[in-house]
Amino acid sequence: MVRLPLTPEEIERGQRLGELLRRARGQRSILDVALDAGVSPETLRKIETGRVATPAFQTIAALAQVLDVSLDDMWAQVAVPADQAIVART
Repeated sequence: MVRLPLTPEEIERGQRLGELLRRARGQRSILDVALDAGVSPETLRKIETGRVATPAFQTIAALAQVLDVSLDDMWAQVAVPADQAIVART
């Protein structure tokens, strides 16, 4: 199976996801959050840095639960670029 290259939009969305996770993690260590979510610290690090722009749903759901972020809120913040979100609300 050949994996298609990510689109610029997918890469940008992955970067927004990583930023959201870093903010939600706050002062907690990557190790603590990753272990609580049942993922490897390296996986979390890759997601937070945008190196994994399209992580598995189960991974995101586990991280959202550990970080106490609803999936709906997460998607609302990640799906639309901040500059477009402002336009969409007006």
